[in-house]
Amino acid sequence: MSKAKIGFICSMLIAGSLGLFVRGIPLSSAQIALVRGIVGSLFIFGFACLSGRRFSFNCIRKNLVPLLLSGIALGFNWMLLFQAYRYTTIATATICYYFAPVLILFLSPLVLKERLDKIKVLCILVAMAGMVCVAGNGGIGDGNFLGILYGLGAALVYASIVLLNKRLQDISGVESAFVQLLVSAIAMFPYVLFTDGIHFAKISGTAILLLIVVGIVHTGVMYLLYFSCLQKLSSQTAAVFSYIDPVSAIVFAAVFLSEGMMPLQIAGGVLVLGATLLNEIYTFQKDKRKLSIE
Repeated sequence: MSKAKIGFICSMLIAGSLGLFVRGIPLSSAQIALVRGIVGSLFIFGFACLSGRRFSFNCIRKNLVPLLLSGIALGFNWMLLFQAYRYTTIATATICYYFAPVLILFLSPLVLKERLDKIKVLCILVAMAGMVCVAGNGGIGDGNFLGILYGLGAALVYASIVLLNKRLQDISGVESAFVQLLVSAIAMFPYVLFTDGIHFAKISGTAILLLIVVGIVHTGVMYLLYFSCLQKLSSQTAAVFSYIDPVSAIVFAAVFLSEGMMPLQIAGGVLVLGATLLNEIYTFQKDKRKLSIE
């Protein structure tokens, strides 16, 4: 197995373990998102300096509008996802979050002017059926339903980030990641200041350690691995490997937090993840055939 594949798999496993660490931090979701943006952006900036990479401010300036919008959305995306972790199981939150590719598919005719064919419509319908199964997992309580709504909200915001990133041109992954992380922290600061307030002095040493790990490992290291390895892999390979993230998140939650899944939930998760994976593979094959014709 190539180094690129190993690195990409590692980035997905790191992403899959995020919920475990967030659960152990006794701060609000917005406060965690703020620290994650600060620590992550500083780590990537430090890495760029130590590795001799230089940021092209001309490229950043040309892409400033989508970078600012996606950076602001990124902070609130994290906040919604962390809220989902608090109100429902990590498995349910993860499945809801991975509804984002379906939302992108649904919005693509409006935003990207792309036509939906029969296979893509089928993927949307199958994924929606899966979400109905996830939402109807036995009624754990009002908090569970609220967690599902937070997870779907995070998916919707993430879909907007992906669509905004499609507008980026001639900018490296490290440059875009740094700007987006920095902007996410700047956007979160006034929100935290006027809602939860800044109360980091009283948290325990363990919580501080978990925050540092989330900022450095789950943000800085994960983003660097993801972007550096992504450009060395085919689109189909990256699409398939990206599903290590949700699967590992569900497995980690089951092993370390003893979170189980009901049969209807499992069926729903298979439908959602299966539909999104089918769409990724179908899109790749369709683009490949199009290129061969041209």
